[in-house]
Amino acid sequence: MSNTALFQPLQLGDLEVPNRIFMAPLTRCRAEAGHVPGELMAEYYAQRASAGLIIAEATMVIEGNSAFYAEPGIYSEAQIAGWRKVTEAVHAKGGRIFLQLWHGGRACPSSFNGGAQPVAPSALQITNDEVHTPDGKKPYDTPRELRDEEIPAIVAGFKKAAENAKLAGFDGVEIHAANGYLIDEFLRNGANKRTGPYGGPIENRARFLLEILEAVSSVWGSGHVGVRISPLNSFNSMSDSDPVALATWLAKHLDSLNLAYLHVMRADLLGEQHADVLTPVRENFSGVLVSNMGYTQAEASDAIATGKIDAVAFGTSFLANPDLPARIQLETELNQPNPATFYSPGPAGYTDYPALAS
Repeated sequence: MSNTALFQPLQLGDLEVPNRIFMAPLTRCRAEAGHVPGELMAEYYAQRASAGLIIAEATMVIEGNSAFYAEPGIYSEAQIAGWRKVTEAVHAKGGRIFLQLWHGGRACPSSFNGGAQPVAPSALQITNDEVHTPDGKKPYDTPRELRDEEIPAIVAGFKKAAENAKLAGFDGVEIHAANGYLIDEFLRNGANKRTGPYGGPIENRARFLLEILEAVSSVWGSGHVGVRISPLNSFNSMSDSDPVALATWLAKHLDSLNLAYLHVMRADLLGEQHADVLTPVRENFSGVLVSNMGYTQAEASDAIATGKIDAVAFGTSFLANPDLPARIQLETELNQPNPATFYSPGPAGYTDYPALAS
């Protein structure tokens, strides 16, 4: 089957990309001390510069909100300098890279953050998983409920992170509003039980995301800003009473913002919730629609050719195949990822996956 549709150029707001094979954001826990990106991360991302767009991993916008203990941040001068090494390495290979801006919310263990209790829209604990720590798996903390007057400081933190991402040389940013982290916790009523301006109906639950988008777009211009959502994903004890209605509302309201793209996780990682969220999003969002989760090359090409979506973000297949676009174009065999090294330190299972012989 032809994969021609995957290799058509695409306009993302103010940025043109040469293909529609995106690299999904993948937390790899390879940051150095102080949550600083180092040379190893620069090598990793540069190896994958042939992606239409690299969406770099979830990156802390505010100090003291670590959920993975070795993930990067973008709040310090050292982190900005470290990320600049990454962007320069990617650009030297002709690539394009967005940074995913993120607050972990209730998924941030107190043991990673100087004993500080995590925050969330409501004081509800993650119960369907445990946190990975250097000492093994541990239960998540019960978060405290954010006060309304605390929220503007977090919005300001996203804005400052956007400014820092620009200083670090990124081509744009993606707002992480998925997977049970802070913004997603506000969006979905299984995690948001509050009243007032940030709770209750969808328009209130979405207020936090829209305020962040306004703040970040004031730095970058909306044409350099993407958003990732996961209306179905039950990871991190997430649920919503009507995920299709939530996805539809978000698509309608994000459509007017002239974003670079909307990135939708189309399925539930844990397989507990099932619905078609892509169709209503496509019907209500006229901009660039990126989808991911479980696409084969053939399905991805067909979905783009038929207008269901505009690009696909590949995760573990890009993790294991630094030259994934070339392999897809040549219809050659893919390296298989090794889950044992997804979050382990060092180059093994990170920068040592082989590329095709040139």
